Amino acid sequence: MKIKKSYAVIAAVLVIGGGYYWYQKAHQPSAAVQYVTTPATKGTLTTSVTGSGNVVVDSSVNIDPTITGTVANLAVNVGDHVKKGQALFSIVNDQLGIAASSASQSLTQSKQSLESAKAAKKQAQYDMNHNRAGGSATTNILENKLQSAETALEASQQNVTVSQAKYQSALSDVAKSSVTAPMDGTVNAVNIKNGDDLSKLSSGSSRTVPIIIGDLGTIKAQVQINEVDVPNVQIGQKAMMTFSAISGLTVSGKVEKMDSLGTITQGVVTYNATISFDSLDPRIKPGMSVSASIITGVKQDVIIVPNSAVKTQNGSDYVDVLNSGTTPQQVDVQIGAVNNTDTEITSGINEGDKVVTRTINPGTVTTATSSTSAAGGAGATRIPGLTGGGGGRGFGG
Repeated sequence: MKIKKSYAVIAAVLVIGGGYYWYQKAHQPSAAVQYVTTPATKGTLTTSVTGSGNVVVDSSVNIDPTITGTVANLAVNVGDHVKKGQALFSIVNDQLGIAASSASQSLTQSKQSLESAKAAKKQAQYDMNHNRAGGSATTNILENKLQSAETALEASQQNVTVSQAKYQSALSDVAKSSVTAPMDGTVNAVNIKNGDDLSKLSSGSSRTVPIIIGDLGTIKAQVQINEVDVPNVQIGQKAMMTFSAISGLTVSGKVEKMDSLGTITQGVVTYNATISFDSLDPRIKPGMSVSASIITGVKQDVIIVPNSAVKTQNGSDYVDVLNSGTTPQQVDVQIGAVNNTDTEITSGINEGDKVVTRTINPGTVTTATSSTSAAGGAGATRIPGLTGGGGGRGFGG
């Protein structure tokens, strides 16, 4: 019996204690909603478009001889500076000399045949002019002889022209066996070695270029711009560039050209933009990865608020203003330029107005700006700048 009484006492205590706890909780004052605000400021808003790509050499040339043979006397390595006309390597091909010799002999024979044809025509013309017999039969024979001589002369002249062209081509091929640099520059790639057979550089539809020479003074950035950002990019716009391989380096430049044809990769359309460097850093090398931020607009002396302060309801933009009191006021606004962090307000609020950027509601998950308007209607937080390339929306609103 004593054990049952103990259980009964414990149960009574738990009931009384629990009831008191829930009574206290039900009658304690509710915690107030808190608002994080920031003042609207007047300043400069910059909009930009971003893209990534690689460093390229704008002025370069592929050294790819049109003749075949064996590589010999390779005289350059990657990174070497070369002058126009400097020897790079030679091509050993005995057939080139044989072909040139044969072409020379053919040309000599063609010229001899031409001289014989000239003499034959001259004789036929003489016989025609000194035909004293005057008979029609004789005259016809002499005319036919002269015509044949003229035809033979024309054929001989054509043979000389063809033989001359073949001889010049053969000499040109012989000259190509000594490969020289066509421009001043730096050797960017060497894909051959002594003893290589140039005819084996091709594999299917692809071909390895023996040597590439480029002018490193013409290196530029080539970045891919999303199609939705292309209308905002113009020639001459400034750009800031960073490099994955060079920590802390930022180089300025400007857009030099924009491709007219886009490239489709996995359903995404991009266009190449070429950006020149305002100054060259020796650490920047061809092929390096580069990210560029192209400045598409700069607006000065405008009212600016954080993007998190701007919300949309029923197609209209608004901000919550808390200048005094404890309840923010919904104010309709017109927006202008937008970048990834800030929004320009063209009308609706003034400099110094405190706009709500974050609502802290006790008992619920802390969020950025409320997704429901003060009037209870459906609303949504605006997320500007989602334009594929990372740039902001254009001017206007």
